Amino acid sequence: MNFALCILNLKMRIIFTGGGTGGHLFPIIAVARELKKINQTPDGQPLEMLFVGPKTVGEEAFSKEGIVSKNILAGKLRRYFSGHNLLDVFRVIIGFFESLWILFSYMPNVVFSKGGFGSVPVILVAWIYRIPVLVHESDSVPGLSVKLTSHFSKRIAISFPRAASFFPAKKTALLGNPVRSDIFSGSKEQAKSLFQLAGQKPLLLILGGSQGAKTINDIVFLAMKGLLEKCEIIHQCGQENFSELKTLLGTNIPPEYHLYSFLDEEQMKHALAAADLVISRAGAGSIFEIAGSGKPSILIPLPDSAGDHQKTNAFDYALTGATLVLVQENLTPNFLKDRVFALLENPDLLAKMSAAAKTFAKPDADRIIAQEVLSIAKH
Repeated sequence: MNFALCILNLKMRIIFTGGGTGGHLFPIIAVARELKKINQTPDGQPLEMLFVGPKTVGEEAFSKEGIVSKNILAGKLRRYFSGHNLLDVFRVIIGFFESLWILFSYMPNVVFSKGGFGSVPVILVAWIYRIPVLVHESDSVPGLSVKLTSHFSKRIAISFPRAASFFPAKKTALLGNPVRSDIFSGSKEQAKSLFQLAGQKPLLLILGGSQGAKTINDIVFLAMKGLLEKCEIIHQCGQENFSELKTLLGTNIPPEYHLYSFLDEEQMKHALAAADLVISRAGAGSIFEIAGSGKPSILIPLPDSAGDHQKTNAFDYALTGATLVLVQENLTPNFLKDRVFALLENPDLLAKMSAAAKTFAKPDADRIIAQEVLSIAKH
């Protein structure tokens, strides 16, 4: 029996948990928005939402969605020897006891986990209290934390077909990665005004993820003069890299090159709408945003991602024909420029890549997962 049922609770209480990156934050926001939409129906139950996990990049976005945050200590689950492992054992223990008290005092109906090291103490405590858990794995190769916590979950949602082989079939479903649906409502005309685009050349959108991608930034900087011969560029470089790039550019910033440290949701949706081609890392969130927007892409996987999951994500997505994968170790400025031009000069191929992207996308993942969260909370 769910221990939560022993406490009189007329509200639907949902706890979100996950690691400390934007890859965990944005899917949680997407699911939370769908939960609020469902809750607006006549039979909707009063809803309370709480995030429990380590300090998360962009966490201020939670408060805008009505999600209260409570931070806990969490250790990283490393598969190699490191002196930090001993310290992190104590962090996990402290995080466990913090979670024990938070979940007891809040007593949610259900926990939705986006994986990551920060979710482990929360899921273990939820299992002790017999609170049902839905775990979502974004990547094609599950992380160690999801492999561990999947044993304590009632349902497992995955984004890539390859991930199914890691989990019991009876409680696993291929649902895709939840993406904020507003991302797909952008406009080319609004992008032109928002970014002050000249609009005379194809638009190349370069995304470095929430942290930026220094290697990509460096290659783009060296290739910029050549790229600008045939492209206009919007480049999201990451906050840590912005000042360095601005310094390198000096006062001679080309008018068709638009540099941003970060693109907020409003900027991102219009940039995606206007883009003719997207260059990006291969995190699951980025791939599903690009796919849902129906954009041809070039993916450059992060070489040292955990379990090399970005490379596997990229090549699994490439099987659809929606993207071209470039391995960072072999990448040069001229090679990047040549690949970009080869795609932009082949409109038939771009159209096929766009169609393949839309076929791969699962734009209803946020709604379906929200419905499943409520379903297991009520049983």
